[in-house]
This record gives sequence, structure tokens and C-alpha cells, in this order.
Amino acid sequence: MSFNHGILNITAHRPWPMPPSPWVMTQTWNDLLFAHWPVSAGTLRDKIPNGFELDEFDGQAWVGIVPFYMTNVSPRGVPNLPWISEFAELNVRTYVRVGGDPGVYFFSLDAANPVAVGIARSMVHLPYFKAAMKVESEYGWIRYESRRSASAGPAAEFLGRYRPTGDAQPPVAGTLEYFLTERYCLFTVDSSFHACRLDIHHPPWPLQSAEAEISVNTMADASGIRLPTMAPLLHFSKRQDMVGWMLHRV
Repeated sequence: MSFNHGILNITAHRPWPMPPSPWVMTQTWNDLLFAHWPVSAGTLRDKIPNGFELDEFDGQAWVGIVPFYMTNVSPRGVPNLPWISEFAELNVRTYVRVGGDPGVYFFSLDAANPVAVGIARSMVHLPYFKAAMKVESEYGWIRYESRRSASAGPAAEFLGRYRPTGDAQPPVAGTLEYFLTERYCLFTVDSSFHACRLDIHHPPWPLQSAEAEISVNTMADASGIRLPTMAPLLHFSKRQDMVGWMLHRV
């Protein structure tokens, strides 16, 4: 599945212009599930870096569990390598503002590729963890399994399946779906605890309503976050191509 460079011409939806510097990498996100739960803002504020403002929608903070499968993971101008460019990933995230701009803050990122985990930890300062993962498609469902390696960090596991239930359409500006998905940068801190930003670009999300059967989910617990005992808000996306820029200090 080749990368769609045509996304570089789709920019009218962006909240700010693309960075003037060259983008440096590609990724394609496949069979992605957004599973979101409302979580106490007080709980989350204690878990994000100083200087980061927790971003809320109508006074409510959210945590997302996001399983997907990546392809076309490659530096700009470098061909895909099967043992590096394709792997499963599972994120735990919330939403923040730094310098007034909205972005994503990751509590954890589990991945099935130890090379990618090592590179991302050292170069992008993101909390990646190695995990044993399996993603299969069966009768319209995506079956997803992830178990963090015992030596990688706090135990974290996700077992479940999910599928789309509606037609794909972009989220409408001002809605909760837009708030949760249309994010064009991530924020983290480097080894000196200095705020850093990584910009990304992609077309508007082709979101579908979804259903899921989740039998085990301790991903947020591993970061000290207790999700409420309620059904999550679910969205599915079959494919999203993106480019990313270099991480830089804010």
C-alpha cells in the first residue's frame, strides 16, 4: 500500500499553516479505533508536564485509547523496509495546549517493533514501550491484542475487537469529534524537561461510527489513570496518511 503524497495538497482544513521547514517522515495509519472516555480534569492535570494546559471540551477532559496498524513508516526519501516500516501501535493520550495551540499529549505508546521503540524514545522523547501485538481482520471486525513486555514497564494489556458501523465523513468543526481527532501537533518534554513540539499534517479524518467488544483494557491503568465504568465514545478510520516534521523545543 503506497503512500499518498496527494495529501500535501489538501491544506484548507488546517488550523494553522504547515511549517516552512521540510517534513521528514511518512506514516500511514490503518484500521484505527478512537475509544474515548471522560476523565476528571483534576486527575489528569497532575499527570501532564508543568506548563502544559489541559485542553477540555465544554469543561470536560478526555482520555483516548487508540489501537491501529502502521505502514509506510519511513524517513523522507528512504524506501520502506518491511521489518521496520510496518507494525502495530497502541496509544494512550489526552489533549493539551502549549503556547495557545492545541495538541496531543501521550501517556504511553506501545509498539510491536523494538527498533521503532528505541528510536522514538531517544530521538522524539516519547514514552514508547515494546509489546507483543497481533492484529487480524475477521468477518468485518478488527481483532486486536497487545501485551506490554514484562521488562518494558508497568503491565498494560488490551484485548478486543472493533468495526465500523457507519459511513465515513470528516468531523464538523466545533463538535466533540473534531476536538478529539483533528490535532496537528503533539507535545512532549525532553530529557531536560523542556517543552517540545512535533508538527504533523494529514487530511481531515474520515471518521466512521463504530462498535467494540473490549474484554481487557489496562492501558490507562498503567499510567495511573482509572477510566470510568461506561461505554466509550467510538470512532473508526480505515486509513489516514500523514507526514511529520522534526521535534523542536517550544
